[in-house]
Amino acid sequence: MSQTPNAELMAYVEQDILPHYATFDAAHREDHARTVIAQSLSLAHIINDSPAYVNEDGSKTIIDIDMVYTIAAYHDMGLTEGRDTHHIVSARIIREDRTLLRWFTPEQIEIMADAAEDHRASSKLPPRTIYGRIVAEADRDIDPIKIIRRTMQYGFAHYPHLDKEGHYERTLEHLHEKYAEGGYLKLWIPESPNGERLAKLRDIIRDEALLRQIYEQIFVNMV
Repeated sequence: MSQTPNAELMAYVEQDILPHYATFDAAHREDHARTVIAQSLSLAHIINDSPAYVNEDGSKTIIDIDMVYTIAAYHDMGLTEGRDTHHIVSARIIREDRTLLRWFTPEQIEIMADAAEDHRASSKLPPRTIYGRIVAEADRDIDPIKIIRRTMQYGFAHYPHLDKEGHYERTLEHLHEKYAEGGYLKLWIPESPNGERLAKLRDIIRDEALLRQIYEQIFVNMV
């Protein structure tokens, strides 16, 4: 099994897929897609090297690197039609992209589409496959400062009527709803470094004085 994605597949993604991210909001630009790709591939290698992942018949689970790469590259493409249903639209884009048949069977394409559809953090159901768990985990990208900045960027882009205090309250509300203890964010790959990173973010959320200080520093550079 190759440790790197197919070169022709990568060339296609670089030319025809990733440039679309330039049209999305600041929290979902090409750098985000590339981060999810890198983290998805890292998680795939962890699983392929671990004896802990086995199938129902006892065989070793082997992750297809090309599939993981493609799911990660396409996972937010549905933002072309808005955020609310972007995961569903991303799945549709994968199913309708006939060029992918150069590298994948229809069955593989269906698995990739399901994984893209299942990646959304707010989903109440777990991803249906290990591929969905990988991209969902990689999409978490739990860097505390980056998450706070991305939350603010989303607020600036979608709630321009809010003043500084309004944006702070919206940021605080979102962080509690998604990332604090009891929030809807779920982690799917135990070997991922996200567990430790999430704990650090929760420490910041609990310390509102520190959170406010970070908010102020980011705000100065955004206005």
